[in-house]
Amino acid sequence: MDAMQAFWLGLVQGLTEFLPISSSAHLILLPRLLDWPDQGLAFDVAVHVGTLLAVMLHFRQQLYPLARDTLTSVVRREAVGESQLGWALIIGTVPLVLGALVLADAAETVFRGPLVIAWATIGFGILLWLAARRGGRGRDERSIGPGAALFIGAAQILAIIPGTSRSGITMTAALWLGLDATAAARFSFLLSIPAIALAGGWKSLQLAGSQQAVDWGLFGIGLVVAAVAAYACIRVFLALVARVGMTPFVIYRLALGGLLLLLFA
Repeated sequence: MDAMQAFWLGLVQGLTEFLPISSSAHLILLPRLLDWPDQGLAFDVAVHVGTLLAVMLHFRQQLYPLARDTLTSVVRREAVGESQLGWALIIGTVPLVLGALVLADAAETVFRGPLVIAWATIGFGILLWLAARRGGRGRDERSIGPGAALFIGAAQILAIIPGTSRSGITMTAALWLGLDATAAARFSFLLSIPAIALAGGWKSLQLAGSQQAVDWGLFGIGLVVAAVAAYACIRVFLALVARVGMTPFVIYRLALGGLLLLLFA
């Protein structure tokens, strides 16, 4: 992998991480279609860290009250300010951790095949469309209780399969529970913070104990480009999703999945 490839992969990651179209699928498919060497999961995690910085920057004014009120609720043993949302994020993260421990090996091998990605892209695109038709009942992310958080978190396990889309499946679950599209997107983005942080930390520990040479310069290019692109994408998506809904992304997923089946079936 050279610097230009790292740039384009970082750009693709930044533009697709927070859209319901699966950034992991695009990171796997781009090298295959252009005959580039597979960049590996380590680079994938590096560009995901870039998107983590972007989402933390976007929600920077909300993160401190979330953490403060959640900790305060532990001391007082009652809901405080933003604590219900904070606990929803914690509860929603637990299933992903358990799922990752069980499915980590499959995520690096069998789940990276193009046909798996194609069918996941199509299938979960249809599910997103069905959920969008059901959603929009006026609930926002602060109404999410423990049961709903666990449901969304359990759905997030499916994002281990490339083509599912972590943001897509969490938005799908939130829409199914009656959140409007903007609220579903905001909760999905906030839920990405612990998910990406845990994945990045785990892979960093693996790299630290590995003898494999790591080109930190290329990782840095991918990280910075992904961060800038993701920050812009978050702002645009949240501004537009209430007006355009999920249909354009469903159409894109169906078209992409169909193309992949033509290319690789």
